[in-house]
Amino acid sequence: MEYKFSDKIAALKPSAVREILKSTADPEVIALAAGNPAPEAFPVDDVKRIAAEVMENETILALQYGVTEGYTPLIESLKVMLQKRLGLGKEFDEIIVTSGATQVMELLTKVLCNEGDSVAVEDPSFIGSLNAFRSYGVNLRGVPIDDDGINIAALEETLKADDRIRFLYTIPNFQNPSGCTMSLEKRRAVYDLACRYDIIVLEDNPYGDLRVEGEDLPCIKSFDTEGRVVYAGTFSKVISPGIRVGYALGPAPVLAKMTVGKQTEDVHNVMFSQLLVYHWLQECDFDAHVKKMQAIYRKKRDLMCGLIDSELGDYVTYVRPEGGLFVWCKLDDRLPMMEFCRKAVEKKVAVGPGTAVLADPEGTTQYIRLNYSTPTDEEIEAGVRLLGEVAREMTGE
Repeated sequence: MEYKFSDKIAALKPSAVREILKSTADPEVIALAAGNPAPEAFPVDDVKRIAAEVMENETILALQYGVTEGYTPLIESLKVMLQKRLGLGKEFDEIIVTSGATQVMELLTKVLCNEGDSVAVEDPSFIGSLNAFRSYGVNLRGVPIDDDGINIAALEETLKADDRIRFLYTIPNFQNPSGCTMSLEKRRAVYDLACRYDIIVLEDNPYGDLRVEGEDLPCIKSFDTEGRVVYAGTFSKVISPGIRVGYALGPAPVLAKMTVGKQTEDVHNVMFSQLLVYHWLQECDFDAHVKKMQAIYRKKRDLMCGLIDSELGDYVTYVRPEGGLFVWCKLDDRLPMMEFCRKAVEKKVAVGPGTAVLADPEGTTQYIRLNYSTPTDEEIEAGVRLLGEVAREMTGE
């Protein structure tokens, strides 16, 4: 039988990162292309205890249907947490609990965009979000990023050139894949441009608690006086990605439509996961856990950056990230990117090809993404040393 797929899906291509990650099924392959949190950062003991208590004391609630918006006590806890930690939430804002933060991207596109509309995105950006946008038949308008975040002049030119842009997608903190952090000046400028050109800003902040250097900066959402910023958060990096609990904070009318959109997808989030997160927020020390995570990621970042300097210093340039999970390396022109990635896999090391995360899937780049959260310290050391061997063999040095 010949299968015919919808135009929306037929045009989507498998993520090159995912294709390379297939090689990691081989236990000998060192996965520097992934993006999973460090297992040692999970609050395992707390999760075990809370899970047992939920199933003992709230069994039927955990196993029953819930409301689409999310478990009400969890939503109230999120409001308190966001106000206390980030100063977010105004009288026009509401919260919806989602299946991870990527569902926020998908739902917002569903409720705001028609086919042929456009979404402005940082270029490069998170492949999961880019494909969520593409699946609705929108045009991606890539805006280059600098060491301190999105290029403001290029963003304004993009907004001027396309009056069908419905929203801007940005990851201001330790951007995936570049690792850069948007400056305070640029955060204010982004919001000002959104007001001037009458668009919404979708602010994705999965890595905000993983700062290992420098000072915290206010979220773009904290400047929002007009109800034009939707903030996407997640517990994937704080507790566990497997529980699939994310959330959106945004203007009530937009969140109401996203709720209707969610009802056609999964009805509601898993009640067990929501109860787990609710009790974790009520019973555990959030700040102490964040400090523990930061210590873990600081050590891993420093280890990887030190090895890049010693093993690849003559072959790559990069900006040292202040947090997050990734180092974005530009290869010397003597090292064609895809060839470098293929030769790395031959040496049992998987790295993320930069082409996978571009707004234009046909675009070219010399960048690769290296992840330091998933591999062990020993794997980081061995993997980067092997990448140095690849570079030396390719250049004949």
